[in-house]
Amino acid sequence: MLTLADFDFDLPEDRIALRPASPRPASKLLVAQGDGMVDSTVADLGQWLRAGDLLVLNNTKVIPARIKGERRRETTHGSGVSRIEATLIERIAPDTWVALARPMKRLKPGDIIYFDGFSAEVTEKAPAQVTLQFDRSGAALDALIEQTGTMPLPPYIASKRPADARDRDDYQTVFARHTGAVAAPTASLHFDDGLLDQLAAMGVRRTEVTLHVGAGTFLPVKVENIEDHKMHAEWGEVTADAADAINATIAQGGRVIALGTTALRLIETAATEKGRIAPWVGDTDIFIRPGYEFKVTDGLITNFHLPRSTLLMLVSALMGHARIQAIYGHALAQDYRFFSYGDSSLLLP
Repeated sequence: MLTLADFDFDLPEDRIALRPASPRPASKLLVAQGDGMVDSTVADLGQWLRAGDLLVLNNTKVIPARIKGERRRETTHGSGVSRIEATLIERIAPDTWVALARPMKRLKPGDIIYFDGFSAEVTEKAPAQVTLQFDRSGAALDALIEQTGTMPLPPYIASKRPADARDRDDYQTVFARHTGAVAAPTASLHFDDGLLDQLAAMGVRRTEVTLHVGAGTFLPVKVENIEDHKMHAEWGEVTADAADAINATIAQGGRVIALGTTALRLIETAATEKGRIAPWVGDTDIFIRPGYEFKVTDGLITNFHLPRSTLLMLVSALMGHARIQAIYGHALAQDYRFFSYGDSSLLLP
């Protein structure tokens, strides 16, 4: 039985990409097909796909969910002001979000945090998060967050540099439509309109699904027996059009290739049996790990993932544990860049 330690590897700090390649498709692409491996680029993806293949895209849109404000509190020594940074992670009402906050110890229920042009009351405090009820709601609140927030870069980037104006574009896919994610479907960041048009012209079709990526995607696995790990839940939708496109591709002998682990997790959630998928909407907490039998996925385009992560377990389920070890060893030896802004891979078992 595989344990958490089986998904560990040493990654030098300088291999964590802090900025994406430019232009987007200039990123390196490690093509792992059958037993072979080839070093390519995302721009040359058309060499590895064929007419009749279907790309499944996640069209979620990232919110600039990191907002900065001040907590003001009267004390026995006068007025006290503390700077607070909140990262919104889950909306639970039109005016209410669950958030991560720094410094958490400065906050208690009843505190008011004043942001740029709006404010929020701390209504609940848990060990790792707070609930914020804003003085604005719905579209009005969304507009203020969009105007004042910054992109919620992953911890391994945010710890090395702050988000800036470039990240507004860099950390958003070119086909983002439905607002709701607090992390990007990062494999999709390598694509631009030119590459999508090129693939369409050669007969590669595409369909879109929606999975709002949550901050839970970065949560570490803390149990040695991976079977005991509880996955976070994320909201997703597979429309009837998307399900029809996937079923038609399978019926016609084409390959269903997920663009990113989020798209893969969603279509496997919606699959009803081997080779069949149905429309679906709801929260998914599917945990794909070695031993999982894929129902509708034939291939995956994905970046290189964190050690000891559920996403590394997912790609190990697709390709085999020993095979992924070899793929990651090759990527390290050939100077591939890792994580959200890093290089990519095309995995075809």
